[in-house]
Amino acid sequence: MQFKDEYDLSFLNLADHHNEKQLENALVANITKMLGQFGADFAFMGQQFRLELDDKEYFIDILFYHRKLKSMIAIELKINDFKPEYSQQLNWYLHLLDKTVKYPEDKPSIGILLCKTKSHLTVEYALELVNKPMGVATYSYAQLPKEIALSLPNEEQLSNIFITDSDK
Repeated sequence: MQFKDEYDLSFLNLADHHNEKQLENALVANITKMLGQFGADFAFMGQQFRLELDDKEYFIDILFYHRKLKSMIAIELKINDFKPEYSQQLNWYLHLLDKTVKYPEDKPSIGILLCKTKSHLTVEYALELVNKPMGVATYSYAQLPKEIALSLPNEEQLSNIFITDSDK
């Protein structure tokens, strides 16, 4: 399966200037349609999924569970250019998921970081420091290991998810 390097989210009908919360809410509002297209293997676990450690709270923007992979899939949204610290933040969230939420029979959590733009070289260097499966994209899964990417939707499936009824 191949994945796009960029996804057209114009179906969300967001203003040119929007914040991460508006992007997140628009994506979650389309969750039923998205899950219907992804298939039976994805389960929605939550929006602003709360993690706690040492009386501090951390929130994952959107969390799924993939039944076939037996992994949680954390999606972190950024409305600006990729910064290396974003991958470290997501790596931390994946670590917390694996330590505090994951069941023993589950496989390690997977992260998908969606940014407005990215430099491939900066992403490559930043991900060399990450020890959890993670993709960084302007809406892509390019950095995921092949065995994980094979269980996620391909370009055509993702394109179909993001076509609104009025676009048909």
